[in-house]
Amino acid sequence: MFNPSYKRRCACQEPLVEDDGTPILDTGGKPKLRKLGAKCPKLTQKGHGTWYFYFELEAGEGGSRQRVRRGGFATKDEAKAKAAEVYRDVVGGADVLSNTSVGEDLRTWLKRKRSLARTTRHGYEEHITLYLEPHLGHIKRRDLKLRHVEAIYDAIERENAERLLHHAKVVELQEARDAAYTAWVRAAGKKEERRVTRRAYLAANAALREGRKGKQKITSAATMHRINATLSSFLGTGVKRGEYATNWAAMVELPAVKRPKALVWTPERVEEWKRTGKKPSPVMVWTPEQTGQFLDYICDDRLYGMWHGFIFRGPRRGEMCALPWTEVSLSGSWFRISAQIVEVAYREYDEAPKQDSVRTVTLDSLTRDHWQDWRITQAKEREQWSGEDAWFESNRVWTHENGEPLHPDWISRRFNRLVELSGLPPVRLHDTRHLSATLALLGGADIKVVQVRLGHSSRQITSDTYTSVLPQLMTAEAESTSAVVPRSPQKETPPNEAHDHPEGQGQEGTEELPEADEDGPDEGLRPAA
Repeated sequence: MFNPSYKRRCACQEPLVEDDGTPILDTGGKPKLRKLGAKCPKLTQKGHGTWYFYFELEAGEGGSRQRVRRGGFATKDEAKAKAAEVYRDVVGGADVLSNTSVGEDLRTWLKRKRSLARTTRHGYEEHITLYLEPHLGHIKRRDLKLRHVEAIYDAIERENAERLLHHAKVVELQEARDAAYTAWVRAAGKKEERRVTRRAYLAANAALREGRKGKQKITSAATMHRINATLSSFLGTGVKRGEYATNWAAMVELPAVKRPKALVWTPERVEEWKRTGKKPSPVMVWTPEQTGQFLDYICDDRLYGMWHGFIFRGPRRGEMCALPWTEVSLSGSWFRISAQIVEVAYREYDEAPKQDSVRTVTLDSLTRDHWQDWRITQAKEREQWSGEDAWFESNRVWTHENGEPLHPDWISRRFNRLVELSGLPPVRLHDTRHLSATLALLGGADIKVVQVRLGHSSRQITSDTYTSVLPQLMTAEAESTSAVVPRSPQKETPPNEAHDHPEGQGQEGTEELPEADEDGPDEGLRPAA
């Protein structure tokens, strides 16, 4: 039964006295004081003191008494409104008696989640450390409200505005440094001018280094969505455990985020990239011709077989790093992905992939031949490193010259360097998965087969994310669509023949249109072109 009691109290104090009226002193010789509370005679005055309420809850364990107390309200109406709000939280199952803070709950929640993947746990830890704990950690569990959650993203947007200004300042300093360097180079041979321009360049370079200090990344809308997803998971668990009444994160409105669409490097986009240096989309895919040019350029690279496998079979880099020879059958033309290497702060960890990612991938004959050649190369390297420089026996398919496994980040950096040297428009190593799916689509493969090969949980992911429509497919679709409708030969006239004059009739034989009246209004009537 909800039956709260309301009282007004104040912080006024009076000296403590003995029965005979003698003041009671502390160890320092000063009179001890006590609060008057609800007995203060000034409470009859308007505006003196604050309102408090309390109400009883169901008895706790062992019949212990449980009472909710809140205070500090300017008016009785405010106290009544808060009492009703707290009671609604009680009915909703929230723990309104605990003094535990949100920060303590966040750490406890993360500790309980023992089955998280390492990369997921690392992401949660970053969100808690950088965003959630600084903004919500000091708030008590029972006091958390929607306004506190919304304040996180308001603060992020304010920080983004400051960081944008910092980034713009760094760009200005960099342009000034580059201009000073150009002036220094052009002053070659002029000793006095060269000394002056060199000093100006060194000063500009020092200013740039100083201006870069404290530069931070902009928190994107996608990152805000991931932060909110972490908070939503935390509060959802708290609601189930009866610690929180509402999942406030589910009520937050954030900027919309569109997943970048994979685009193909058409000649027009390549020309624009050469002119501006900007990519049309974060996810770009080569055409078959550009792919062939890249493979021709790197044909002498030591790890050519690995790059060939990335482009045509589409594994993830962590899966390729962890691939052992025991999971490869060159005679059967397949390899099985059952392990992966994950990178957290450049440190490597062996981790089992998701269930959908455990799969057997068939090798095409060309990729299989390249892997056979690679196995021979690796055996020769093993012999060369025997003796004083011992071979590192990892049993991994792809290794350095001494047998040490490849780091995932090293593979990405090496791929980026090869793309840069080839002169082709840039693509990321992960974009080779998009490229692999796109080439399979162009070759007429079924989307379900591509989904299984790439290790996706549904064909929808493969269709929406990992396939790009090549110009060849668009042209074929356009021609096949127009060919569906039957037309009479005499009616279907090519556009270039529609404007030709009939045989035996020159331009003089055409009927002339009357000229427009110069004095009349121009209604936009013109002879047809």
